[in-house]
Amino acid sequence: MTNKELVLKFYDEVFNGWDVSHLDEYMKEDYIQHNPTAPTGRAGFLQFAEKFLAMKPHMEIKHILEDGDLVCVFFKCTMGANGMENKVFDLYRIEDGKLAEHWDSVEHDIGKITPVHGNGLF
Repeated sequence: MTNKELVLKFYDEVFNGWDVSHLDEYMKEDYIQHNPTAPTGRAGFLQFAEKFLAMKPHMEIKHILEDGDLVCVFFKCTMGANGMENKVFDLYRIEDGKLAEHWDSVEHDIGKITPVHGNGLF
């Protein structure tokens, strides 16, 4: 499985399927988290996921890029619980076939934004 395929499978099962039961297959135990609102480590991700997945998110991937051990995912995240839409870039470093490190950038509640151009948000 390529690094890109690993990330796509992770998104499908964990984020869109709301299932963390096989998380150890995707993520290293010492997973390094750079998002300041999420704890580090696989246990930290599970703590974050409990609240996040309760909001019934759906990730609509727009682009996914792989460069060596790095995978970047650009997507629209719609929260099923409240309909809020976010525009997100996630960057993962893969090590030994598992997610080892994560960075992200999020534009929250993009449905309330009126663009000053006609280019669209995606």
